[in-house]
Amino acid sequence: MSNKFLSYQHIYRHNKKSGIKKWFYILLGIGVLLMFLPWTQNIRAKGKVTTLRQEQRPQQINTIIGGKVERWFVKEGDFVKKGDTLIQLSETKADYLDPKLLERTGKQIEAKEYSVLYYQGKITATENQIGALQSSLKSKLSQLQSKLLQARIKIKSDSAEMKAAENDWKIASLQYNRQKAMHDSGLVSLTQLESRNQVYQTSLARKISAENKYFASQQEISIIQFELNAVQQEYAEKISKAEGDKYGSLSMVATSQGDLAKLQNQYASYSIRNGMYYVMAPQSGQIIKAGTSGIGEVVKEGEMLVHIVPDQIRYAVELYVKPVDLPLVSPGQEVRFLFDGFPAIVFSGWPDASYGTYAGIVSAIESEVSENGKFRVLIKEDSSFRKWPPELRMGTGANGIALLKNVPIWYELWRNINSFPPDYYHIVKTKEKK
Repeated sequence: MSNKFLSYQHIYRHNKKSGIKKWFYILLGIGVLLMFLPWTQNIRAKGKVTTLRQEQRPQQINTIIGGKVERWFVKEGDFVKKGDTLIQLSETKADYLDPKLLERTGKQIEAKEYSVLYYQGKITATENQIGALQSSLKSKLSQLQSKLLQARIKIKSDSAEMKAAENDWKIASLQYNRQKAMHDSGLVSLTQLESRNQVYQTSLARKISAENKYFASQQEISIIQFELNAVQQEYAEKISKAEGDKYGSLSMVATSQGDLAKLQNQYASYSIRNGMYYVMAPQSGQIIKAGTSGIGEVVKEGEMLVHIVPDQIRYAVELYVKPVDLPLVSPGQEVRFLFDGFPAIVFSGWPDASYGTYAGIVSAIESEVSENGKFRVLIKEDSSFRKWPPELRMGTGANGIALLKNVPIWYELWRNINSFPPDYYHIVKTKEKK
């Protein structure tokens, strides 16, 4: 009776063949086959776009000297080239307000140079004076020594003459005494005695004259020696005074040279400072984030004026990896990226089947943990897979997928069910044969 209803025939399929079992086994077989397909283990980390080189990162442009803002030559967003003028400052310190500071400092340097030349000339003159005194002393000493030698020769002659006169006197004295005795005895006349007495008196006078001459010669030698000592002392004093003047001049030269070096240092500092009133761009790039504004605003030494983003950048990515995943990352390891703003289709375990991802290679791993409790990893571009987009900007967000070992899907499911970590391994680099 029920077979008469069409709805009954559609709902109840008694005595009809069903393909459910067949499809079940087919799907089961496909599922078993899928379990043996390869699956690339990976770990994920978030980061942002940066660069490997410090000079290519955004940097502050600071003022070296303090001053007042006179003029802006750029605005935020402008692109500048290396050496372009960014801002003009004027002086605010009282020590540098003189508009002729360099000129006056140069005159001080010139005057000090003349002072050094004067003292050097005085030193030369003093040295010449010392040389003249030494030559005069030598000549004077030579004259006195010659005179002393003559006096010594003369005293020898006077000594011999005195001895001869003394011998004559002794002989005359003996003859006079004998003559007197004979006169007393009446053997000779008074005239003969007087004649002998005259000879005696003459020899005595000659003896006394020879002695006086000898003592005078001795006195002359003493006078010459005294004069010799006096000349030596006189010239020693003059030479000492001249040498004192020389060393005084040398001291003044040293002091003046020190003052001159100090003035030259000041002049160089003033000259360099004058060149710092115009702040130049250290490299080509875009001006962002002006730290000061307006005209007439005073800035301090070292204060930030603007930021500049270099235009020539070799981009890299910095990722922050959890400490538990750090042993799984090593230099040279391949990493895939998803950049913010660039659409992509990602198959986590099949990186080759993903679309819109970019490749990189681990360049460096920092040994110190960052403030966020993670380790910073730097990744450079792997252009052999796909070039990174030129529209990238510093600070763009990046999601990194570090590719690990290839395992079967069943193993990956079993690992996740048991909360096991990915397999730990290192990339073995083989040396190329030359």
